Amino acid sequence: MLACYTDRLSVRPGERFELRASATHGPCRLSMSRVGMDRREVLTIDGLMIGDHPVPPHADRDGCGWPVALEVEVGGDWASGYYDIVLTDADGGEAHHFVCVKPPLGERRSSAVMVLATNTYQSYNYWGGANAYANVAGLMSGETPFDQAMDEAIGVLSTQRPFPPLIVAPPADPPRLVNMRKRGYRERPWASDYAWMAKHKASPYDGSAGFLHKWEHVFVAWAEAEGYVLDFATDYDLEAEPNFLDGYEAVLFVGHSEYWSAGEREQVERFVDAGGRAAILSGNTCFWKVRWENDGKTYVCHKWRGFEAEDVPPDQATHLWSHPAFGKPEAEITGLSFVFAGYHRLGLCVARGQGGFTVYDDRHWALEGSDLFYGDLLGGDLPLIGYESDGCRFQFGDDGLPRAIPTLGVPANLEIIGIAPCAFGEEAGRGYNPIIPPEKLDVIADVMFGESSPEAQAKVLRGHAVLASFKRGAGEVFNSGTTEWAHGLGARDPFVETITHNVLRRFGVSRPGAPA
Repeated sequence: MLACYTDRLSVRPGERFELRASATHGPCRLSMSRVGMDRREVLTIDGLMIGDHPVPPHADRDGCGWPVALEVEVGGDWASGYYDIVLTDADGGEAHHFVCVKPPLGERRSSAVMVLATNTYQSYNYWGGANAYANVAGLMSGETPFDQAMDEAIGVLSTQRPFPPLIVAPPADPPRLVNMRKRGYRERPWASDYAWMAKHKASPYDGSAGFLHKWEHVFVAWAEAEGYVLDFATDYDLEAEPNFLDGYEAVLFVGHSEYWSAGEREQVERFVDAGGRAAILSGNTCFWKVRWENDGKTYVCHKWRGFEAEDVPPDQATHLWSHPAFGKPEAEITGLSFVFAGYHRLGLCVARGQGGFTVYDDRHWALEGSDLFYGDLLGGDLPLIGYESDGCRFQFGDDGLPRAIPTLGVPANLEIIGIAPCAFGEEAGRGYNPIIPPEKLDVIADVMFGESSPEAQAKVLRGHAVLASFKRGAGEVFNSGTTEWAHGLGARDPFVETITHNVLRRFGVSRPGAPA
């Protein structure tokens, strides 16, 4: 076995972090590199002696407790960013982990900070057996049936353990979580790339989280190539440092920022209300409320079991942010919600979907200079919409433009730019075995409509992805409404690039190295 983890996921220059590891075939070589537009190695250590340590029972919940193999001091000249930690053993095997280097305390090298969706990484981390979704080890071994594996999900997860390789360091060609082409006539529905998943023995939970070669990495590579300079932080930093965003013009969330703690959300709301800007280039954003304990070493995420799994006051429970027990639906800060949208081009969820937004408000500031007009399709060839999307209920005005229906936190002043059909899950009894079965439709219907009748549940299944912006307090929010926005940038789509430049420029994001 070769595996490693750090005692914390974010550090500042001059601070130290612990690397804890287990290696059967030592000695090992350690390499650390900042990963962005390119890969820049900052540290190498050869001949590192590491013991062979067992995996304790319940490592997923309680952590590994391995001894410290090495303490690393972050260099004063290490730029803020994502740093890949690679441990190579004597047989050539590799294990990866990472740390996020924040800017020096009290300093800013950028006007904007990108918040890595590390809460999502933690929710999907099944190293040691289980994650917040299922008993993944039992499911993948075939020893545990799917329904039982789902029931064996855990809501208390340790951060003191490694990540599965396909989450923290997949090959350079991981498939996108969207069907790249439309379903053919009478073709059986599918999801993602089965051949790739079989080749790499991937679980259903590997593709939805992580940095390398996924949404955040794609965005950072594009942004740095375009001359943007960003500072970096993790979700937990916004929980642990209540004033972290002070002094920034903008905060960015990219890809799959699904899990937010109360402290993180409160800080983002204060930031926007005081005049900050939030660029949400993500889907399924702020869907689940989570909690941190034990100085960041314990992550609590009970999901649907939030009010039954533990005896805590309701305001401390973990569940849907849109649950009425909290009185704080996520759309109050994001403008949109997954409950109003869902999936596109995945399984039988809009299997022959357009893959992009139909443009309605072609005079919106974000579309300036984009050469997009009313009725045009934005990103259909990419596809720009797929996997998970956020939206809202709306109705058309006399001018033919959609107007948001202010419900479940959706602001009345939401400016809808474009829309596309989505499905919250696949309908049963339609002639195909479900791949994306709808989760807890009764709970979602009760949240959305105040009752969970079959009729209400049926209404949940149909929604729309929405591209939108709105002003809140003295600040402003832009929401792409899709997990896949970064892939539009990675494909160098000129329409997506123009809109993104417009958003970042309006939101004051630093671009000192812009191409001439």
